[in-house]
Amino acid sequence: MNARSRTFRVAAALSVVAIAAAGCSGGGREKTNEDTSGGGNAAGSSGYTIAFITHETPGDTFWDKIKNGAQQAAKDTGVTLKYSNDPEAPKQAVLIQNAVDSKVSGIATTLVTPDALAGSVKAATQAGIPVVGFNSGIDQYQKLGALMYFGSDETLAGTTAGKRLADQGVKHPLCVIQQTGSVALEARCAGVKSSVPGTENIQVNGADDAAVTTTLQAKLSQDKSIDAIVTLGAPQAIDAIKAKDQSGSQAKLVTFDLNQEAAQDIKDGKILFSIDQQPYVQGYMAVTSLYLYLKNGNDIGGGKAVLTGPSFVDSSNIDKILPFTKNNTR
Repeated sequence: MNARSRTFRVAAALSVVAIAAAGCSGGGREKTNEDTSGGGNAAGSSGYTIAFITHETPGDTFWDKIKNGAQQAAKDTGVTLKYSNDPEAPKQAVLIQNAVDSKVSGIATTLVTPDALAGSVKAATQAGIPVVGFNSGIDQYQKLGALMYFGSDETLAGTTAGKRLADQGVKHPLCVIQQTGSVALEARCAGVKSSVPGTENIQVNGADDAAVTTTLQAKLSQDKSIDAIVTLGAPQAIDAIKAKDQSGSQAKLVTFDLNQEAAQDIKDGKILFSIDQQPYVQGYMAVTSLYLYLKNGNDIGGGKAVLTGPSFVDSSNIDKILPFTKNNTR
């Protein structure tokens, strides 16, 4: 997921809870280049086809929420949804270009590596295809030519998480980055560091859970001054719990994003809190906003980012939120 003011961020009413990021979760079990498709049509199809493109690494439960939101929006609006993904930036750029070549009505895409995607996004806008960004690229989407953006303010999320840790006396947090080059993940750690200057970053391979656990175990065993772990995705939080157990570390654990297991760990006191960016809302709003733009010329957010987070989940509200994690809507 350096503090910067976000005075003019716009919060979406109804579906979106504004507070923040990033970004996105980048962990998973394996990498694939295969494209997948999904979607649905309400009675009376709108006639619009929307390409929905992400940097998902298959196996990461985070993306189930994004897809569920996008697919529900497609059903609600009568849109045909074409979902595809690739965690490698050049290949994601190819997916965007493929969508342009197939003359879709609109494109919703994550912008986790803006420089690598700039050319293909420009090709879309030059072809008259509206582009909406979501999940990653909050500071770059306008420069790239995207009309709207739905996601978390990752710097704000990191800064707020860091303040919470600082209030508990944390001096040396370890911020775990699971995907190289992700602007959202780097922003999260930079935000934490702005609140807790002793923050140290560590790079792990988010596609290999065993490797994440081993790397964190070694680090925690070597440096006993680490008093908190900040994971940037729920799968890595589960890995960190194992690493803590194996190393004997007493460091506090917080995470970005939620899955059912991480939510239960918050309930059980193993994770102090989660910084939730509400990915279901990101997927739903990205598709819905394109539908409204194509149908009515509507502009949600007035050219400013629409925030879906950070929304903090801790012992005070976990009982209410836990049931929603079971159906991948929270």
